[in-house]
Amino acid sequence: MLFLCYARCGTCRKAEKWLSDNNIKFDKRPIDAEKPTEKELSGWIKKSGLDIKKFFNTSGKLYKDMNLKDKLKDMSDDEKIKLLASDGLLVKRPILVTDKKEVLVGFKEAEWEEKLK
Repeated sequence: MLFLCYARCGTCRKAEKWLSDNNIKFDKRPIDAEKPTEKELSGWIKKSGLDIKKFFNTSGKLYKDMNLKDKLKDMSDDEKIKLLASDGLLVKRPILVTDKKEVLVGFKEAEWEEKLK
């Protein structure tokens, strides 16, 4: 499993602790230092079944500074993916890509419990 996280994010730390407490093995990747590629993001979005907007870290400083709330509605999906790939801090986290190739975005304990146990 691939666990993408940001060290300074409390939700990521909570998710990592949950994974460890439940003896779930994972490879950890810092989303800021090793940002997701356009190809990865495109695949994850497709596999997740979620709207592309769910992959944006809407509470992040960068999202707000770039005024993306207003700009996203005029962008194509390809432009949004290119933007997400430009900076890992624009991407909602944590992201967990399971061995079954499911993609979980954000940490919702009940959802992770259901999908991983």
